[in-house]
Amino acid sequence: QVQLAESGGGSVQPGGSLRLSCEVTGNTLKSRCMGWFRQVPGEKREGVAAIYPPDGYTLYADSVKGRFTISQDNTKTTLFLQMNNLKPEDSAMYYCAFFASRQREGGGGSCSLSDSGVGGQGTQVTVSS
Repeated sequence: QVQLAESGGGSVQPGGSLRLSCEVTGNTLKSRCMGWFRQVPGEKREGVAAIYPPDGYTLYADSVKGRFTISQDNTKTTLFLQMNNLKPEDSAMYYCAFFASRQREGGGGSCSLSDSGVGGQGTQVTVSS
């Protein structure tokens, strides 16, 4: 049984940074798209970043492009999300999850940011001054 455990959230001021971690047990990240989505109570979830492990292809929501970086460790059992230059609108509960895979233009695989599965318990990120 796959288990996902997020950590690393916290409260920071605008412009600050956080690094989220997601430990994956019961499966490795070798072949399935994995990524992060965030959700504010009462709103739809937003997929923010995903990685296609076979070739490390990454994609990001426009709202976080250039500020967030998704990565995985060499053993492919831990997923990370480095978040820099945080803004108040980044405040949300962050979850890691498996994402649906899709074809990439020109060949190779990619992930669908709008199609994510069930996350773990989540980790809260709050950005305020």
